[in-house]
Amino acid sequence: MLPSRLKRFLASALFLAALPPEPADAQAEDRLARARAAMVEEVRDDARETGYATGRPVLDEAVMSAMARVPRHEFVPPEAVASAYLNRPLPIGHGQTISQPFIVALMTDLLRITPGRKVLEVGTGSGYQAAVLAEMKAEVYSMELIPELAQSAARTLARLGYTNARVKAGDGYAGWPEHAPFEAIVVTAAPEEVPPALLEQLAPGGRMVIPVGPRHDVQHLLVIDKQADGRTVTRKSLPVRFVPLVPGK
Repeated sequence: MLPSRLKRFLASALFLAALPPEPADAQAEDRLARARAAMVEEVRDDARETGYATGRPVLDEAVMSAMARVPRHEFVPPEAVASAYLNRPLPIGHGQTISQPFIVALMTDLLRITPGRKVLEVGTGSGYQAAVLAEMKAEVYSMELIPELAQSAARTLARLGYTNARVKAGDGYAGWPEHAPFEAIVVTAAPEEVPPALLEQLAPGGRMVIPVGPRHDVQHLLVIDKQADGRTVTRKSLPVRFVPLVPGK
């Protein structure tokens, strides 16, 4: 007997193998929906297996529902659509990647998102993380250093109806002070140290989830809580691997 996780992976791969680059008909959309459901189950499996380190063996059901609704295939290049619902990162051009679905779900869960929560995302990429946050009715402000990615992500989010997500091309190291403070900040690229501007723009009682570490060494996902008096409490979650977050020139 094959393990259930392997069976789901194989089933997802078989669904996706037959997909055209740009699915348009109902049959293709049905295959995508089933592949997305299989991806969500993979995410649940990963959460259970890493719960000892994250403290989150079961992710918030609101997060899982958002993951089940957001069409990840809309946020990858046409040549990657057949791999869109595999539980792994994918290249999106300009040396950047769309994060592994499990990591997107975990970081979203750790943020404790509720409707109307004001969230800053640093590192828009293709817009997938922003879409998951917007699906949860957060007020999303997303920054991307690479203008071409920022423009593409903004178009995709608008086309899919995520009017509660704004995208700006700019230096994420500096945050978005015009809209600060933020109740939550998520960073989807890894600086070597936490940018001071982001700590300043985190509201008292707010939380930041950020990967931190050297470019070619182990990075760790950090959860930073800002107390009412402005002090911060930091704890480590999983070891991770992200593209580097570099200050704008």
